[in-house]
Amino acid sequence: MNSEFNRVAQDFAQSQKLHHTDVEALVAILDGDGRGGAMTPGLLRERLNLTSGAVTACLDRLERAGHIRRTRDAADRRVVHLHYAPRGKEVAREFFRPLAHSTDAARSRFTEDELTVVMRFLTAMNDELTALRGTVPD
Repeated sequence: MNSEFNRVAQDFAQSQKLHHTDVEALVAILDGDGRGGAMTPGLLRERLNLTSGAVTACLDRLERAGHIRRTRDAADRRVVHLHYAPRGKEVAREFFRPLAHSTDAARSRFTEDELTVVMRFLTAMNDELTALRGTVPD
């Protein structure tokens, strides 16, 4: 399943003339800071394990292509927030609509109780992989 999701993401990257890292950045920007706030370049650097220069180049590409916009925080103008641009949202929505339909079709074949068990498993697996990543030597 992960391999197929990666292939879809690669197809999106190619269709938009983006790097694979750019798509990873778009996903992270969509997810935000994990606490309900917007992603920042610093958090994106940490999340993707990139240098500051690589993040800047990535964000420049995404902004030029119309996928994202950068805004300054009203309280602290030094802080930059990253958001999907309206054009970027529409492009992604159109491209990933078939994936959403496929997801809905697969989900419809399971009961709520079955989906609860699947979610428990996927959450536990994700927790284990996250913990493992923290123990792997650099």
